[in-house]
Amino acid sequence: MSGRASPRAGNRGATALRARRRAGDPMAEFDRLPQPLRRWLARAVLPWSPRSAARAWSRARRACNGDEAAALARLDALQAQALAAASAGDAR
Repeated sequence: MSGRASPRAGNRGATALRARRRAGDPMAEFDRLPQPLRRWLARAVLPWSPRSAARAWSRARRACNGDEAAALARLDALQAQALAAASAGDAR
């Protein structure tokens, strides 16, 4: 994929990630997320769905024994890994 977004990409930008439709109200799901996760999502580079963000947050909190700062660092690492994978796919 080139550096430009396709016309059908909407606000996803130049990414090779698939777009998926979800049932339910994503705004209501977002509103139910914990405040630290909502702040993290506000500055996230990738377009996270509330459901996948909540799942990643839950796993990160469990892995970090409830340490919020460490869980946020794990989310940063997870996002960096996804970005690296997406850019590697663009290089092909």
